[in-house]
Amino acid sequence: MAAAIVAEGLVKTYGEVRALDGVDLSVEEGTVLGLLGPNGAGKTTCVRILSTLLKADSGRAVVGGLDVRDRPDAVRKIMGLSGQYTAVDENLTGRENLTMFGQLYHLGRKSARARATELLEDFALTDAGDRVVKTYSGGMRRRLDLAGALVARPKILFLDEPTTGLDPRSRLGMWDVIAGLVRDGATVLLTTQYLEEADQLADLISVVDHGKVIAEGTADQLKDQMGGERLELVVADGSRLEEVRSMLVEVGSGEVLVDTHTRKLSVPVRGGTSALIDALRRLDAALVEVQDIGVRRPTLDDVFLSLTGHAATLDDTPQDLPSREGVSA
Repeated sequence: MAAAIVAEGLVKTYGEVRALDGVDLSVEEGTVLGLLGPNGAGKTTCVRILSTLLKADSGRAVVGGLDVRDRPDAVRKIMGLSGQYTAVDENLTGRENLTMFGQLYHLGRKSARARATELLEDFALTDAGDRVVKTYSGGMRRRLDLAGALVARPKILFLDEPTTGLDPRSRLGMWDVIAGLVRDGATVLLTTQYLEEADQLADLISVVDHGKVIAEGTADQLKDQMGGERLELVVADGSRLEEVRSMLVEVGSGEVLVDTHTRKLSVPVRGGTSALIDALRRLDAALVEVQDIGVRRPTLDDVFLSLTGHAATLDDTPQDLPSREGVSA
């Protein structure tokens, strides 16, 4: 299968900050690549380069077989972009926004209005289509923004935090939309702060930290790196984390991961039930109050914390924020 999106050795600096430090990516046609990383890891910078909004200092980027640096206008005609923050005009109605995007893509006013009506229906915005966007909820604006990225029916999509700010129900609805686009043949590069989102949607995941890809694979492959079952617990008193960590060293069969913010510890174990009983005995003897404890298979949260030493959070570096400016065909 051919690659629809390719990045080779991308480098981008902002003064003393090296936002990208030789990033390599490849997204096969009709698949989803999930790009994960902590704050300032370079995810959005990478998206901006691939979507022609920013030039790399060095390296090569190809989208749909077109070199991004040499043929940016041609790239813009075959791709769609939805950024972290909505790029809609709040003083226009939803229908007017989508019609305007259609005209920017040279659909013609009649075709643009027809496409706007179609997208309003697809995103459950028909009833609000003739209201000004300033009256929309945050979730409605996110849906309208993604609809705007789909006006020209692009086969390649860059979705930068597409479900940020959505409630759980709206997020699940957006997952269905994205999955449907891929079933219809679209290729998606997705950045997200929700690891379960990558788990559900991504065929392949790349973890970026300090401007470099530090791990790549399917969700299952990345989880397998963590071993089999894991004992996980949350202590009530954060001052006892180190004491509990020492106990888990004796119970587990590998490195103990500690998240000081959530007071959560986890460790790979053999024989889940017996390890759980052993841990409970030790904790009880030491009078450690536990708020939650159990044995489970590793999640992407475990993988992420192990690889980066950080919890997954939104990449909100100011210079990394994309817009739809310059994306019109």
